[in-house]
Amino acid sequence: MSDKNLRQRNDIPNEYKWNIEDMYPDESQWDTDVADSVKQAEEFAKYQGRLTESAATLAEALKERDAIWQKLEHAFVYAAMKKDEDNRVDKYQAMDDKCGSAIAKVAASMSFFTPELLEASEETILGYLKEEPQLTQYEFLLKSALREKEHILSAAEENILAQMSEITGATNDVFKMLNNADMTFGEITDEDGDTVKLTHGNYIQFMESHDRDIRKAAFTNMYEAYKKLINTIATNYNYNTKTDVVSARIRKHQSSLAAALSGGNIPLDVYHNLIEQVHDALPAMHKYIELRKKVLGVDQLKMYDIYVPLVKLPKKEIKFEEAVEIMAEGLAPLGKEYIEQVRKGVSDGWIDVYENEGKTSGAYSFGCYDSMPYILMNYSDSLKDVFTLVHEMGHSMHSHYTRANQPYTYGDHSIFTAEVASTVNESLLIKHLLATETDPEMRKYLLNYYIEEFRTTLFRQTMFAEFELKAHEEIEKGGVLTAQWLCDTYNKLNTEYFGPALSEDEYIKYEWARIPHFYRGFYVYQYATGYSAATAISSKILEEGETARNNYIEFLKSGSSNYPVELLKIAGVDMSSPEPVKMAMETFKNLVDELEKLL
Repeated sequence: MSDKNLRQRNDIPNEYKWNIEDMYPDESQWDTDVADSVKQAEEFAKYQGRLTESAATLAEALKERDAIWQKLEHAFVYAAMKKDEDNRVDKYQAMDDKCGSAIAKVAASMSFFTPELLEASEETILGYLKEEPQLTQYEFLLKSALREKEHILSAAEENILAQMSEITGATNDVFKMLNNADMTFGEITDEDGDTVKLTHGNYIQFMESHDRDIRKAAFTNMYEAYKKLINTIATNYNYNTKTDVVSARIRKHQSSLAAALSGGNIPLDVYHNLIEQVHDALPAMHKYIELRKKVLGVDQLKMYDIYVPLVKLPKKEIKFEEAVEIMAEGLAPLGKEYIEQVRKGVSDGWIDVYENEGKTSGAYSFGCYDSMPYILMNYSDSLKDVFTLVHEMGHSMHSHYTRANQPYTYGDHSIFTAEVASTVNESLLIKHLLATETDPEMRKYLLNYYIEEFRTTLFRQTMFAEFELKAHEEIEKGGVLTAQWLCDTYNKLNTEYFGPALSEDEYIKYEWARIPHFYRGFYVYQYATGYSAATAISSKILEEGETARNNYIEFLKSGSSNYPVELLKIAGVDMSSPEPVKMAMETFKNLVDELEKLL
């Protein structure tokens, strides 16, 4: 696990790079698009004071607004992805910054739109929908805006908030700089006896090491760094949470949770049901942790023992081309058309495959309405990378189907639905591998892998969601999020979720301080709901065949043309009921039982 010499981007063959040049064959057009977007947004003021004077005027304004944002998003995506290719390139850093400023200017210039729209009566807007055929496309958008009417401020107030957006995001920027630029985690000795710098990127690799001393060293180094800055990070998170609470109050929401769920019209019960159902399933989690302690043969199970696989993965390199074939086999239940498009995406340049110096770490699916649904990876020939490929391809195929079937207005996805598409793919792949694996050791490994997916996605993200809820409620009742309060609260939750087999630990209480998603309030629960929905959908596809598959593809085509809970009903899952989470928990319980028998 010693440091490897990363290739320069120019040394990587073009067939393993995304075809981002397709977005701007002539890069000078980028500058024109950014400047035009800002100018057109300023000219959009011609609608101020007359936005709802007629149905035709409203339709015209909606079209222009979409066109401005579509052009600017195209420029933003290109700049962000070019920067991600090699973050050291000043040119693309500057372009990315320029886009951020342009987005703030455009938002401010058009901030009068929603308040003025809602100054008109509901009767007027609904009348316009009947009168003007061009407004048909915008029916859901307009009715959604009317539903949010009580939470929209005056045009002047909305303009102030739009201009303040760069400042209100400061706590997130402060955390990013602390976490990614200023903090260091020292060095540890790896399995080859080499001295290696500990980083965010290699931390989990060390935590999965079968050498317990290495795991302990990585864990201790990581949390010592957060411990040293815990008061600063606590103060920053306190103000981040206050921003959520104050924003919710300004917009007349009952709570910050209600504010976060309001836009998607997601019932509060969805959030509370998730926590409740996961709590009910904690005995199965405790059983798994007890099994982990037994298999590892330790007197005291520590947090640094949680990630190591219980079964060693037989060493095997999986080249990217082989990964594509495994993906095609695993996703075969989604149909011939789906697989053909997956293969076409690979050959057309959707994916940036390998790591290079300066490239953004991790993986994502990104793009805009009129671009390819690109995928960034840092593929390193492992089975985990195959799952990452399948996961990101789920996002990109969701985008592909949506953009082919929805107008720009509904050409995106909420996180609530997006995580379903990626996780259905992962679920189908693991089920395929388990169904076809003949090596007993590999089967044990896959079962453990699947259980860990449940633990890290459904249980862990729900624990995060519960922590966020407690933190926001503390601020709402007038409390302060001190370092001690945050650490104590997190430690209690960790103990509750992992159960009695886990020994006390002096460092895990600092874990909340390293979670970037906490700076986007009430976001992480959607990973858990998405995982639950995906577990149910993949089972339906495998059990019911063509009908379930066709329903799922219809869901993929739907974009944001309805509220998330309603869209998932197309695929046969009702997230407003506790059933999908309950079913997922039952799957988890069965997996633990099977692994226990095999071990």
